[in-house]
Amino acid sequence: MDTPADVGLIGLAVMGQNLVLNLADHGQRVAVYNRTTSVTEDFTAGPAAGMDVVGHADLADLVAGLSTPRTIILLVKAGGAVDAVLGDLAPLLSAGDIVIDGGNSLYTDTERRCREMAERGLRYVGAGVSGGEEGARNGPSIMPGGDAEAWPDLREMLQSIAARAKDGTPCCDWLGPGGSGHYVKMVHNGIEYGDMQVIAEAYSLLRASGMGHDEMSATFREWGEGVLDSFLVDITADILATVDEDGSPLVEKILDSAGQKGTGKWTVISSMELGQPVSLVAEAVYARIVSSFKELRVEAAATRQRSPAPVDVAADDLRDALYASKIVSYAQGFMLLRAASDENGWDLDLAQVASLWRAGCIIRAAFLDDVMAAFAGGADHLLLDPGFSAKVEAADPGWRRVVAAAVTAGVPVPAYSSALAFYDAFFSATVPANLIQAQRDYFGAHTYERVDRPRGEYFHTDWTGRGGTTTSRSYDA
Repeated sequence: MDTPADVGLIGLAVMGQNLVLNLADHGQRVAVYNRTTSVTEDFTAGPAAGMDVVGHADLADLVAGLSTPRTIILLVKAGGAVDAVLGDLAPLLSAGDIVIDGGNSLYTDTERRCREMAERGLRYVGAGVSGGEEGARNGPSIMPGGDAEAWPDLREMLQSIAARAKDGTPCCDWLGPGGSGHYVKMVHNGIEYGDMQVIAEAYSLLRASGMGHDEMSATFREWGEGVLDSFLVDITADILATVDEDGSPLVEKILDSAGQKGTGKWTVISSMELGQPVSLVAEAVYARIVSSFKELRVEAAATRQRSPAPVDVAADDLRDALYASKIVSYAQGFMLLRAASDENGWDLDLAQVASLWRAGCIIRAAFLDDVMAAFAGGADHLLLDPGFSAKVEAADPGWRRVVAAAVTAGVPVPAYSSALAFYDAFFSATVPANLIQAQRDYFGAHTYERVDRPRGEYFHTDWTGRGGTTTSRSYDA
């Protein structure tokens, strides 16, 4: 009889295949299954040949070939595909078995599946996995949450395959109940959208200033050796240095229409629901949407009487704008994480979250050591942490010069400008929302609070002299 496998994995797309190889490298005997049998056969005969990987053409055979209690990882497309696999898989399992969803599932789906699987006696875990193909193969960041009783059985395996920060800490640890792991991964991806946008805006401005691609690459390379040390800055330097077959910069041959898979949108939706101003991520999502209107943009550009002017920006100012905007984006992201944790009772440790992102994931950066230290030191908000406050204040003049130059020249910088607007609003003791409340009370009797009365007392004015004393609050039943 064959030796039972330690873990099963369903879904052999690029992430699934590389995670299997990673697991096998770390002493796990892995049973694999893919709906298309030929994919399983090609994988076991190809990349997994000679490794302790067993292919199965039937889901029941995979389950039967696992040691008990069974552990099965799903790496299938988020949404209905996960429910479909669970519908076939769950009846084959026994009480105490563990199912890990390693895809980008919406956290509310994970919350529901945790409850449904618990009713069957199964331990369900939603684990965000970040790092792309390379991370899955060599060590991703893993963000597990769900049924806490599963963690003692998973800790050794998951931490062994995870990336490790420079201090040797594995970038994998238990986050909390329900959908907390997938929520943290969702916000990670939202921040990733923001990071990519602020880098793209730097590239746009450098190009508009007349800088050549080799010099742009060298500039990003230099930035990556300082406060902007990160994976995304490093690969940007590589991309800008890459030429096409004709010797011209390859990046300029790529259509300027960016795709998205939904996690950035989910982050923005959640921020609206929780009343958190994740404005930079929102602008990054909308920038991708605007980019998708390529034909319409070309048509509109042809009708414009004025072309964008050359931009005169100093590279140091642009670095400061990028860095300050990045700090604002992370501050907003962690505001959202704190609010979601409070709303759902997850008790997220924000320092721990930052720790998990220090290696393996797409947003990995030296900067995250400072974020982790700030929250470990008791910071409630990154922009109020003395260290980060000083960093933004130092970057402030250059940041403003960049935004002003871009606006004057007609070059869009939605991330830089929205981050600056948030920063200014956040540090303003007064904003013009008093007028908005007056307008709301004028047309809808929505009431307002007064600065000379305690919070929680509400007032209404008969602005026209033709109204009454009834307010919108009277409609509460």
